[in-house]
Amino acid sequence: MPDESTQRDISADQVPTIANGYRLQFESAQDTWVLLYPEGMVKLNPSAAEILKLVDGELSVKQIVTGLETTFETTGLTNDVHAFLSIAHEQHWIKLS
Repeated sequence: MPDESTQRDISADQVPTIANGYRLQFESAQDTWVLLYPEGMVKLNPSAAEILKLVDGELSVKQIVTGLETTFETTGLTNDVHAFLSIAHEQHWIKLS
């Protein structure tokens, strides 16, 4: 998990996009969401998949958090979403603008 300074590098106003060369896709044979790239595939856990499904290049990080909290009727997801997006950014799965 990234430290707090890494998480602070992602602001609520930034807009993430799936990086070039990566594609989010549901694999029915494995009954899971995956992130495909030329060298392979990343099998996503349900939480990661829900976050990445909202990474469309139009929604800000804050809007993604709000969307998830609304969909799952909960609050307090900001730190978890920021932590996952920090990891996704470090792995070059997403770009931030």
